[in-house]
Amino acid sequence: MKLTLKIWRQANASATGAMHTYKLDNVSPDMSFLEMLDVLNEDLNAKGEEPIAFDSDCREGICGMCGLMINGHAHGPEVTTTCQLHMRSFKDGDVITIEPWRADAFPVLKDLCVDRSAFDRIIQQGGFISANTGAAPEANNLPVNKADADRAFSVATCIGCGACVAACPNGSASLFMGAKVTHLGLLPQGQPERETRVVNMAAQHDHEGFGGCTNIGECAAVCPKEIPLDVISQLNKDLRTAIKRGH
Repeated sequence: MKLTLKIWRQANASATGAMHTYKLDNVSPDMSFLEMLDVLNEDLNAKGEEPIAFDSDCREGICGMCGLMINGHAHGPEVTTTCQLHMRSFKDGDVITIEPWRADAFPVLKDLCVDRSAFDRIIQQGGFISANTGAAPEANNLPVNKADADRAFSVATCIGCGACVAACPNGSASLFMGAKVTHLGLLPQGQPERETRVVNMAAQHDHEGFGGCTNIGECAAVCPKEIPLDVISQLNKDLRTAIKRGH
């Protein structure tokens, strides 16, 4: 395959960025999207040019590090992570536009890399449970309704990649936050901090500069782990309850 790549280049966080165009030949449809970028970087290195900076780690779709806007879609045309997107999703001669996540809360560090530490600070405010130290208790000591356990397990698959924020016209992280609040709120271990958790996480969310949710649904449409939109309903329900009780 022959491709034309239009890629955002930005030297650092304070520099002015711009789109640069690159031609790439001999792209195998079996390559992953990031492998294709690796090949481009090898070509740039051979020419003595600065390679393109982009985030990646596990390349198995579970770490949440990778994240690119590909032709205006978070993670590209398939519902998967960028590292699990393969070039067979594109055609010979295609023009592909590649940009970093676009959100005020995710400032660009260099080229396609963004700072997603805002997510870490939200988690620090409530994405945890209190537990006694020592040996892990017997797993069956606390019976949990199967429907609740299944749902908690399902929404716990959120990898924190930030696609929901990048896709949202408001730049909201409500799907991410809703997944964390729902996951912990459904289990007995998450009950002691349930109300303070949602209040503190919502306050940090707003402090970081994320926008409000207006139920557009773009977040759930692009989520590589298919977190459902109704976790935001659970988030709002828990927040209303906590505020009613004076938190």
